Amino acid sequence: MSDLRTLILDRIRDVPDYPQPGVVFKDITPLLADPKAFAAVVDELAGAYRVDKIVGIEARGFILAAPVAHKAAAGFVPVRKKGKLPAETLEESYDLEYGSAVIEVHRDAFAPGERVLIVDDVLATGGTARATVELVRRAGAEVVAIAVLMELAFLNGRERLDDVEVRSLVIV
Repeated sequence: MSDLRTLILDRIRDVPDYPQPGVVFKDITPLLADPKAFAAVVDELAGAYRVDKIVGIEARGFILAAPVAHKAAAGFVPVRKKGKLPAETLEESYDLEYGSAVIEVHRDAFAPGERVLIVDDVLATGGTARATVELVRRAGAEVVAIAVLMELAFLNGRERLDDVEVRSLVIV
């Protein structure tokens, strides 16, 4: 795991003052561009749990969750910003480190009791992840865990998720 940690951290760049002053954005595009690093991340996330569905949180969570779902032989379910899904949805509002938002999932995305892994790129304040957990549960499925590429520990997002397992490949 320490080799994976190094592989990941060497391919994430900090972009200061994006998307607004005072925020240091963690840019994962160099990691995604490296086929060895990207494959290692997908393999690690896909092999950790046996689930029926993988949820990807818009938008960078999609990039990781879709190949994880393929590798894990699970279905992929997108959780999107309000107004982006075409069929009937459930919605949840939440606060994030630099604003607030509403996310949605299709009402029929899960069969009752399905086991779900939520995948995202970064766990920051935990607002998006908490809202996603609530959506999945309201839709009748079981959240097995939340798996993220990177956790920003100084923002204490894990504290909002004390009722679900959180797995971070890298904690900074």
